[in-house]
Amino acid sequence: MSGGLAALLDDIAALAKLAAASVDDVGAAAARASTKAAGVVVDDAAVTPRYVHGLRPERELAIIKKIAIGSLRNKLVFILPVALLLSQFAPWLLTPILMVGGGYLCYEGAEKIWEKVSGHHAPEVPSTSKGADEEGRVVSGAIRTDFILSAEIMVIALNEVADEPLLSRAVILAVVAIGITALVYGAVGLIVKMDDIGLSLAQRSSAGAQKVGRLLVRAMPVVLSVLSVVGVVAMLWVGGHILLVGIDELGWHVLYDAVHHLEEAVHDAVPAMGGVLPWIVNTAASAVFGLVVGAVVVAVMHLVPRRRKH
Repeated sequence: MSGGLAALLDDIAALAKLAAASVDDVGAAAARASTKAAGVVVDDAAVTPRYVHGLRPERELAIIKKIAIGSLRNKLVFILPVALLLSQFAPWLLTPILMVGGGYLCYEGAEKIWEKVSGHHAPEVPSTSKGADEEGRVVSGAIRTDFILSAEIMVIALNEVADEPLLSRAVILAVVAIGITALVYGAVGLIVKMDDIGLSLAQRSSAGAQKVGRLLVRAMPVVLSVLSVVGVVAMLWVGGHILLVGIDELGWHVLYDAVHHLEEAVHDAVPAMGGVLPWIVNTAASAVFGLVVGAVVVAVMHLVPRRRKH
C-alpha cells in the first residue's frame, strides 16, 4: 500500500514538473514572440495617447479602458482564430501577410516623416468633450486603428511560434495578446495621467514633492515627443526587417546577404564589441530599407490622388 502511494506521489510529482516545464515553455515562447513585436508595440503606445487629446481629465482613463477592451477583443475574438487557421492550413501565407504588414509599417513611418518635413500634418482627433456620441466615435476610430496594429503584432508573434503544436500556439498567442494589451494601455494610462500626477504633487506642502511634480509637468511634452520619434524609428526598423527577411525567405537572397556580410565585416573589425555593433548595423540597414520602401509608397499614395484630380 505504501509502495503504491509512493509511486502515485512520484507520478503526481512528475506530472507537476511536466506542467511547470510546459508553463515555462509557454512563457519563454510568449516572451520571445512579444520581443519580436516590440516595434509595433512601441508604435501602438505612441499612437494611442492622441485619442484622449481634449478630454476632461476625469474621462481619460475611462476612454483608455474602452479602447483597451476593444483591442483585446480584436486580438482574441477576430485575429487569433484567423491566424491559427492560416498557420494550420495555409502556413505559406504567413510570410506574404507579414510582408504586407511590414510594408504598411514602412509607409506609416515614412508618412510621419513626410508630414514633419512638409508641414502637412494629419488632422488631430477631435476633442471628446462634446458628449457621449463624440466619445463613441473616437473610441470606434481608435479600435479600428488598433486592429491593424494588433493584427501585425499577432502575425509577428505567430511567425515566431509557427513550429509549435496548434494548442500551444493558441495558448502562446492568447498570452501575448493579454500581456501586450495590458502593457500598452497600462503605459498609455500612465503617460496621459503623468501631468495630473505632477500637478497634484506640485500642490503639496513638501518642497521635494513640489519639485518632482513640476519636473513631471515639464517632462510630459518631452516624453510624448521622444515617444513619437521612437515610434517612427521602430516602425521603419521593424517594417524594413520584416521585408528583408521575407524577401530572403521567398528566394531573393541578395539584399539580406549584403546586410549579413556587412554585419560580419563589422564584427571582424571590432570583435571586442561582441554582437552589439552587428545588431546596430542590422537595425540601421533595416530602418534605411524601410524608409526607402515607405518613401516609395508615400510618393505613390500622394501622386495617384493628384493625377485623378487632374
